[in-house]
Amino acid sequence: MSTTPLPGIGVQYDLTTREHQHLSVIAHRDGARTVNIYRSDDPDACAQSLKLTVAESAALIDALMPDHHSPNLLHTTDLGLVAERIELSTTSYWNGRLLGETRMRTETGVSIVAVLRRAEAIPSPAPDFRLAGGDTLILIGTREGVEAAARILDRE
Repeated sequence: MSTTPLPGIGVQYDLTTREHQHLSVIAHRDGARTVNIYRSDDPDACAQSLKLTVAESAALIDALMPDHHSPNLLHTTDLGLVAERIELSTTSYWNGRLLGETRMRTETGVSIVAVLRRAEAIPSPAPDFRLAGGDTLILIGTREGVEAAARILDRE
């Protein structure tokens, strides 16, 4: 990728894809973006230009970056593990119940590594830890396991 300053406009980023398609993104100073796709037979001839507002640009960034997509996603690793935070609703079935009753690790393979309650962090909560509505649970597991855990924790 190459970068070219455009005085008075912003910055242009040029990229050639693996399939030899040339495209550019102009980042305007006001936050808007213009995406240009060039003809394959003439890489200097623009085939299509798409102007995006600031909000449309943000939506496209969210779509292109899945780890950025979820505000609760904390980290993704090359091992296929994710850490995510899930808030327990005050109307949750689990409000007031013991963590061990969720059978989280047995059912999903996901570990609850910490609970955030008000301004306090409880690391490595034991199975006899009593959950409360408003708790934020920090989970680690596979993407599929975390999604299954979220469904269990959403039970009302």
